[in-house]
Amino acid sequence: MPAQAEHEDSPGAPGIAARKADHLELCEGDEVGFRSTTTLLECVRLLHQSLPELCAEDVCTEVELLHRRLRAPVIIAAMTGGHPRAAAINRSLATIAQERGIGFGLGSQRAMQRDATMEWTYQVREWAPDVLLLGNIGVVQARETPTEDISRLVRDVGADALCVHLNPAMELIQSDGDRDFRGCVSTLERLCQDLPFPIVAKETGNGLSPQTVEQLVRAGVQYVDTSGAGGTSWVGVETLRAEGVGRSTGDHLWDWGVPTAPSVHYAASAALTTIATGGIRSGLDIARAIALGARAGGIARPLLQTLARAGEDGVRQYLDEVVHELQSVMLLTGTRTVEGLRDAPRIITGELEKWLSLPQGTP
Repeated sequence: MPAQAEHEDSPGAPGIAARKADHLELCEGDEVGFRSTTTLLECVRLLHQSLPELCAEDVCTEVELLHRRLRAPVIIAAMTGGHPRAAAINRSLATIAQERGIGFGLGSQRAMQRDATMEWTYQVREWAPDVLLLGNIGVVQARETPTEDISRLVRDVGADALCVHLNPAMELIQSDGDRDFRGCVSTLERLCQDLPFPIVAKETGNGLSPQTVEQLVRAGVQYVDTSGAGGTSWVGVETLRAEGVGRSTGDHLWDWGVPTAPSVHYAASAALTTIATGGIRSGLDIARAIALGARAGGIARPLLQTLARAGEDGVRQYLDEVVHELQSVMLLTGTRTVEGLRDAPRIITGELEKWLSLPQGTP
C-alpha cells in the first residue's frame, strides 16, 4: 500500500510528490474503478443503418475544439505531473498525441505552483508543438491565487486552455485535503472574465449535476469536462491512501457521483462545449457521448495502464483502435462527420432514461 502523503505546508514539501507517486501506482492497477456504478453510456443504443450510402474513406473524424483542429475527437485526458515519473509519462503520451493529431491534458499544476523546480515535469511542448494542450489547476487553489499567477502557470507550459478542476469529494477523503469550498463560483467567474484563454470546468470522477451546470453557465463558463462516475473513482484512490474515518467514509462513497452519460447530456443541453471523460474506453463510448452532445471524448487511466504494460507502441495501437472503431460506428450509423453523430437516431434505455428526465437547473 502506498505511504500516506505528508502534509503540504511549505513550498516544495514532499507531500505533493508523494501523493503524485501514490496516484500513479494506484491508477496503474485495477483497484480504483467504480464498483457498481457505470457510465450509463451502454444505455445509448445507436441505430444500425444497413444502407449507409457512404464509403469508409468518406468518413471524417476531424473536429474543432478550443480553437484547435483535431484529427479525431479524442483527448488524452489529464493525469499527472509534479514527479519524475510523471515527467516521463507526460512526454511519452504528449509525443503520441502529437503523432496522432489529438489533444493532451496535463495533471494538476499545484506541485509546479508551489515549487518552480517541478515545472519540468509538465513541459511537453518540445515533444508536442502542435497539440491542443490543456493546463490544470484546482478551483480552491485558483481561489487563493492572483489571476496573473494563474496566467503565468498556463504561459509557462504553453497551454492553449486551462482546466479548473472541481474535486470536493476526493478532497474530503484526503486527510489533509481541502474542506472549504466557498467562493469557487465567483473564482470561475473571475477567471472567465480576466483571462485571455478558454477556461474548462473539469470534474474529477463525480460528474456534473443540472444544478452545477447552471452555476457554471451563470459564472460565464463555456467549456466543461464531465469526468463522470463510472471510470476511475478518485474517492476510491484517496480511500486506499486514507486511514481512520476518512477510509470508512471513502469506502461508503466510493461510487458517489453523476454518471458520465447524464453529465454529458446536462452540459450539452445548456449549450456548453463538452468533453466527455469518466470511463471512456472505446470508439463506441466516444460515439455514444457525441450522440448525447459531447464535442470529444477523453481517455486517461486505460492509456496509463497500457503505457505501463505495453509501452508507447501499445498506446499507439490502443488509440488507433479507438479511432478505427469510431469511424466504423460513424459509417454504420450513416454519419459522415462527427457533428452528424449528434443527430444519429438512437434509443435511450434503462437507468439513463430516468437520469435524463430530471428537471434541469435549480428547482
